[in-house]
Amino acid sequence: MAALLGRGLRRSLSLLAFAAFAAHAGPAAPASTAPAALPADAAVRLDATQWMERMHQAALNRSYTGTFVVLSSSGAMASSRIWHARDGRQQIERVDALNGTPRTVFRRDDEVRTFLPQARTVRLERRDALGRFPSTASSPEGVELTRYYAARALGQERVAGFVADVVWFQPQDGMRFGYRIWSERASGLAVKLQTLAPDGRVLEQAAFSQLDLDTPVPMDHLAQAMDNLAGYRVVPVALEPTTAAAEGWALREPVPGFVPVNCYRRRAQGPEGEGMLQCIYSDGLATVSLFLERFDASRHAPVTQQMALGATHTLGQRITQDTWLTAVGEVPAQTLKQFARALQRAR
Repeated sequence: MAALLGRGLRRSLSLLAFAAFAAHAGPAAPASTAPAALPADAAVRLDATQWMERMHQAALNRSYTGTFVVLSSSGAMASSRIWHARDGRQQIERVDALNGTPRTVFRRDDEVRTFLPQARTVRLERRDALGRFPSTASSPEGVELTRYYAARALGQERVAGFVADVVWFQPQDGMRFGYRIWSERASGLAVKLQTLAPDGRVLEQAAFSQLDLDTPVPMDHLAQAMDNLAGYRVVPVALEPTTAAAEGWALREPVPGFVPVNCYRRRAQGPEGEGMLQCIYSDGLATVSLFLERFDASRHAPVTQQMALGATHTLGQRITQDTWLTAVGEVPAQTLKQFARALQRAR
């Protein structure tokens, strides 16, 4: 459980850092599709979907370097240096953690390699754009972003030396948090993000402290560094695609706004090598992961556990005689409770 709670915070931080500001999934769009500068009076007319599309396209079409900082209301802070390059066919980026355990993460489209120099280990895995905010992938089928968020332009501010449109994604119910995003005016690139509690408190924020949109990023240099595994122990991380239904699980009723986007079986380290099932749901901005594993009295509590770290809430409970659920998401606690109540054995 503790590992998962920590994973929740790390996931939240990486989500806000990588995902808010770095393009990841899918092949890069042609340069000609890059967003044009937004006319001065156009910002107030864009809805939530249009703002997200503008930021997606900007992330897909820009090469940049920068330093960004993620700060949680709990006091957790992470700072990283990022290089992001694209050549019209693919994207590649490098992110160096500037605090905590030394770590470098390379991503080439959906291929991810995490280098841990102290352990001389590199983890190989594949991740899609799932849960990234804003994602560079299309919204999951069935997502109705404008039904659950209203976009309001709040004016302009400077971030890292760039003028940005400030947009408030106001949630339309209590099942999700709000977001305030600073979108660089000329390109649309998201340069700052805040996650907001219902009372307006900032739960988590991330922003570029330094950003360079004009210096070319050498894609071949990033690729060479990513492919150089010499001296490292290679650890592949197996994620087997599946579905909740195939694994015998279903939601008794849908959680408003959230649609299933992916499900994996993690081959691991659990008792008897059974591993863990992870099913992910998204409303187009927020994501919720449901981790299911065999109940183990030596590791799992006899009662429901809840925790909040910044915008990330975690709920753990025994949902059947032999199954432990850990639900993690950047959503209010009640949303996780609704997932837990709705989840049932389908067979």
